[in-house]
Amino acid sequence: MAIFSRTKQAAISTHVGEPAVAGGFSPGYSSSNVGVNMIGQYYTYREGEQRNLAVSIPTLNRAVDIFKSVIGSMPLKMYNEMWNGDEMEKVYIAPRSWLRRPDPSVSFQFLMAWTLDDLMFFGRAFWYITSRTADGYPATFTRLPAGSVTTTDMAGPVWFAPSTQVYFQGGELDPANLVQFLSPSQGIIYSSQSAIETALKIEAARNRNASSSIPAGILRQTENSEPLSAQELSDLAAQFNAARATNQTAALNQYLTYTETSATPDKMLLIDSAQYSALEMSRVANVPPYLVGVATGAYSYQSSQQARADAWLFGVKLYADAISGALSMDNVLPRGTYVEFDADEYLEENFMADKMDSTETVIEENTQEELANR
Repeated sequence: MAIFSRTKQAAISTHVGEPAVAGGFSPGYSSSNVGVNMIGQYYTYREGEQRNLAVSIPTLNRAVDIFKSVIGSMPLKMYNEMWNGDEMEKVYIAPRSWLRRPDPSVSFQFLMAWTLDDLMFFGRAFWYITSRTADGYPATFTRLPAGSVTTTDMAGPVWFAPSTQVYFQGGELDPANLVQFLSPSQGIIYSSQSAIETALKIEAARNRNASSSIPAGILRQTENSEPLSAQELSDLAAQFNAARATNQTAALNQYLTYTETSATPDKMLLIDSAQYSALEMSRVANVPPYLVGVATGAYSYQSSQQARADAWLFGVKLYADAISGALSMDNVLPRGTYVEFDADEYLEENFMADKMDSTETVIEENTQEELANR
């Protein structure tokens, strides 16, 4: 009977020579070099107007921040797969140098958080390979904002494959020097335009109503006054609004009356509409409503551990798998080598923290009970 031993050593050497600059284009690729020259010119970078409008909605911004906090706390790890006779088994190996900091100029958390941001809002993200190791594989990367990237072979909003005609700030890039991350779901700014526009209009209406110190009403002339033209009535109403916006007391003569409407403060601030809008935005972001402070009455959780697990399972995992899948492609790593986020460590650490908190709570409760019995 043959005896097989398994090794935990890295299948890939982590010392493969000094990085080589990856600027320019692949051999035989004909194009201008304008796109490469714009990389690193941060004053030209744009996240996109539609994306910026979307994150101005508090619920959507909160959902994105939660997802970023999760993915930024999970390191990447590298592995091969081995058949053990029953199933494929993961054999973890020593990571390549870029795994802890793909972009030397920024932190791992920053890079992953904004890559997730691009995937959520645009459905795709881009890293440019800034240098390579001696074996030809990437050594360092830099992120290109998806809002500054256009592709002429695909107009969107659904992306079918990595683009072969990529332009950054109007200049073409060699796709061989790009890592293109594709989200399994359509970008929010494309799939939820109507919901986002409605939420923005509700926020605008609430802001408009909040600026008024006196409830809405009707300014009416008495029967004995001289009729005013439409322009005069408009000017009168404008002056009255300007006065009541800066004073708690409004003054009217005997020819005018002001009748308040039945609008209460909660109605003026559109509380019910804002609650519905928040629920819609939680659906748009694919986040459980209770995680962004929206009460639904039908969904509850028992602990912060469950909340963290829900954030990972229902929200972040979709994008984390897209990122790790792209980084496991043959243009980034040798065939048969893969990377994944260490979600187990993230969940286990949270479990231990919750367990310690629970233990401290029980001890505190028992101490208080003993003191009370004395």
